[in-house]
Parts: sequence; structure tokens; C-alpha cells
Amino acid sequence: MIEIDPNGTGLPGIEQLRIIVGAVMTVGLILSVLALIVSAIVWGFGANSSNPHLASRGKVGVLVSCGAAIICGASVTLINFFWGVGQAV
Repeated sequence: MIEIDPNGTGLPGIEQLRIIVGAVMTVGLILSVLALIVSAIVWGFGANSSNPHLASRGKVGVLVSCGAAIICGASVTLINFFWGVGQAV
């Protein structure tokens, strides 16, 4: 049986890559919060001005930004879960 695990020291610059990925995750979370705020404002304006199209777009924006924040925040856990599933096969 062959067991292959990820090698954290095999490539030069792997630590810098981890730092970059962490920074990208942080930027993604910040942009998700910004999108949530903007979408909530659009939703409020649409509902207050009796504009169903604008309110609908705001609702979709809120849902998409929440989904993006969930994916950014849980990405490491998701990758580890699917890595474990792949190793069990």
C-alpha cells in the first residue's frame, strides 16, 4: 500500500504561498462584508421605493455575499474534509 501525504517543505517558497493564500482569504472575507452592506442598502432602497426589481437584486446580493463569506471562511475545513474523503477511497 502506498501512502502519500502533502509535503510542506518540498517546494521553495511554500511558506510565502501560505501567507499569500491567507491574505487572499482575508481580502475575500472583507469584500464579502462590503458586498453584504451594499446589497442590504440596495434591498432597503428597493423596498422603501416600491421597486420590486431593485429589492429582488438586493436580496440576491445578500444571499450571494453570505454564501461567499461562508465559502471563504470554511475553505480550509472543506479542503481538509475532501482530502480525508479522498484518502479513504
